[in-house]
Amino acid sequence: MTTVKSSLTDEARRVTGAVLQEALVDLIDLHLSAKQAHWNLTGRNFRSIHLQLDEVVDLARKHADTVAERAVAIGVNPDGRARTIAENTKLHPLESGSLPDDKVIAAITDTLGEMGKRFRDRIETTDDTDLVSQDILIAAAQDLDEQHWMFAVQR
Repeated sequence: MTTVKSSLTDEARRVTGAVLQEALVDLIDLHLSAKQAHWNLTGRNFRSIHLQLDEVVDLARKHADTVAERAVAIGVNPDGRARTIAENTKLHPLESGSLPDDKVIAAITDTLGEMGKRFRDRIETTDDTDLVSQDILIAAAQDLDEQHWMFAVQR
């Protein structure tokens, strides 16, 4: 069995690994929630929001992969299993069935805003443990903030 040796201290690896796992859960659930909204969206603004939700899905997938690979690189195994996401998510679930465009805009805006706050906390936590992981979190936060703005102005 191959084990990745990290240049981080055990404590820094533990703290950073926990932060990366939390970020991974957020990003995977964002991907799933945005797809759920994408499939069930209704309303006058269907097309533009439908396409914008695809952008959110793409950024969530991209950053989830980067976060998970960083975890492995520092010797921490990421856990993106459905059960893990369901048990640990902090995102508010969308309603089932058809989703009017105004409700989707509100829900996604709120979700992205909450995630932005949590990512800032994670960025602060990694200030003393791993600046490389911090850079990854900053990049994700930047994209989340941009999408938050793009949805918020439609409210």
